Amino acid sequence: MSTQISLLPDSKPEQEPLVFLKDRMVPASQASIAIYDAGIILGATVTDMTRTFHHRPFRLEDHIDRFYRSARYTRIRPPFDRDRMEEISRELVRHNARLIPPGQELSLVHFMTAGEIASYSALPGTPKKMAPTLCIHTFPVPFEAFTHLFTEGAHVVTPSIRHYPPQCIDSKIKHRSRMHQWLADQETQQVDPRGITLLLDLDGNVTETSGSNFAIVQDGGVVAPSARNTLQGVSLLTVSELCRELDIPYEQRDFQVYDVMNADEALLLTTPYCICPVTRVNGATIGDGKAGGPVFRRLIDAWSDRVGLDIVGQITGRPAVSSSAGSS
Repeated sequence: MSTQISLLPDSKPEQEPLVFLKDRMVPASQASIAIYDAGIILGATVTDMTRTFHHRPFRLEDHIDRFYRSARYTRIRPPFDRDRMEEISRELVRHNARLIPPGQELSLVHFMTAGEIASYSALPGTPKKMAPTLCIHTFPVPFEAFTHLFTEGAHVVTPSIRHYPPQCIDSKIKHRSRMHQWLADQETQQVDPRGITLLLDLDGNVTETSGSNFAIVQDGGVVAPSARNTLQGVSLLTVSELCRELDIPYEQRDFQVYDVMNADEALLLTTPYCICPVTRVNGATIGDGKAGGPVFRRLIDAWSDRVGLDIVGQITGRPAVSSSAGSS
């Protein structure tokens, strides 16, 4: 069944990307939310992000399922069921993918706030009853911003700001209440403007970065932080599956910066670029300091095979493998 696209008057959707906002598709240039929305005032927003391969969303069902679990936990009720969410998402990708070159890909973002706060500051036009503000939009994956991660490797820094404890916000939900990450990033960038913040928990255990899961390689196996303190990313799930396929040991447990500094390899796992090598932590070299050890290469090659595309080649500008394969 095709999604019914309801547009604002005088819109010309073929000329610019569309955004699904509240209950209709609108041109991206006309998409906006109210200044008294709870997402602005309170940061009360759940979110998720998917990327495409060959202009098809990768593991969209997993991302939407997590989005609905986050919504249930935060008591922000989506306006329709997950099947309708998936239908609209795929229609949006189909339209917006026509506006980018064949070799480019899209990031697909879902976010939903608690809605416009009733009678906030007695502003005229504020609603009498709150209803969630749902937005689905896309933007091109900025490959050029990630190239150095594969040629040089990432540098992670552990600032003084700590990750929020699960007693405050359950780490299994994906949300945008991220002031602690903003503050941590300001410290990190004083050390290295291209550094990536790696947050520790209150006990000094490694957790995650502001946009990715983190893992180390010890004795040929992949070790990720405990699920208690980290978002269980879809990319992390993919890596755990690839480890099983490749007979690479995989586990989740607590570990500290000491273990990162003594690891054979370290990895960032995230939707936009899937996996990248980490070559430094707090200025210290990890392993041999080269961008891409043997476990990284096995995993990224297996992921590339899964989606029918040379992931590193696409990001760094090498010719990508042409294939009709891929996962939707």
